[in-house]
Amino acid sequence: MTRTKAPLPPPLTAGATVIPRYEVLAHLARTGWLDLYDAWSKERECRCVVKVLRPDRRHEQRLHDRLVQEGRWLQTFTHPHLVRAYETVEGPEPVVVLETLTGETLSHLIRRRRRRLAANDLAVLGLHLCSAVRYLHGQGLLHLDIKPSNVVVGSRRAVLLDLSVARPPGHACPGLGTFCYLAPEQARGGTLTAAADVWGIGITMYEAATGDIPFDDGETYDESEDADEGSVAGSDDWPSEDGPAEDDRYPQLEERAPSVGTRRRLPPSLAAAIDVCLEPDPDNRPTITELAAVFDGLLPHSQRGVLPPPVD
Repeated sequence: MTRTKAPLPPPLTAGATVIPRYEVLAHLARTGWLDLYDAWSKERECRCVVKVLRPDRRHEQRLHDRLVQEGRWLQTFTHPHLVRAYETVEGPEPVVVLETLTGETLSHLIRRRRRRLAANDLAVLGLHLCSAVRYLHGQGLLHLDIKPSNVVVGSRRAVLLDLSVARPPGHACPGLGTFCYLAPEQARGGTLTAAADVWGIGITMYEAATGDIPFDDGETYDESEDADEGSVAGSDDWPSEDGPAEDDRYPQLEERAPSVGTRRRLPPSLAAAIDVCLEPDPDNRPTITELAAVFDGLLPHSQRGVLPPPVD
């Protein structure tokens, strides 16, 4: 007898209570394992973003543990280019409460405006990402899911989101992260180092510079299943415990990224910095410090560390 899969319960609606003291203003997004809400904190008298496990995934202990761990990290870490957590509720149904950020995701900005970031803006974006990632590495963590939908741009700064797949350097199973953004060593599995996040910065800047990702799977790929303006998204891309499916094909294992200079005219040093981040061999990529020095050298002193306000 064939069992019919139970329908997924709908998200909470405006006015509902996620947990005591947090009232739903709107449902922001539903990912493969999370629901994200725009909520009002009665205690803080401000808006915030609330992350909870999707109703059909609440029984999965590994997802429970990852959400709680992400909340603990983000409550502990303090960095201007890393999203903050206000509270982590540990229980049968864990909850992470995050700050609401002013702005929009980089992926939304790229697609909505159909324009590419200017060279100076790219350099500042790179500096902000390097700053956040260097801090994470100092805390003993790799991010492993740097991509435009995990970056919010607003209030003259870029902020990195989502530590749901973050982990210390070391062995990881194949396919950890988001398909078209994986460093080759993430795609194939094995030992991961800081070089995997260098790749993440490079591929994010490549898309910000050109409007396109350098790799796809031969089909139209949309990684913008995220909560947009002022919100925080959760990764959908959990690898199977048994590794990738047999028919998974990772183009970054079969070809090199085309030079960003073939798709966009940029200052030579900026184009070279983006290209070298996407070297297939992690030993051939620059360190975060070396990369940040290139971006810093491209900017006048008055513009260092400050993204310009958005222009509609």
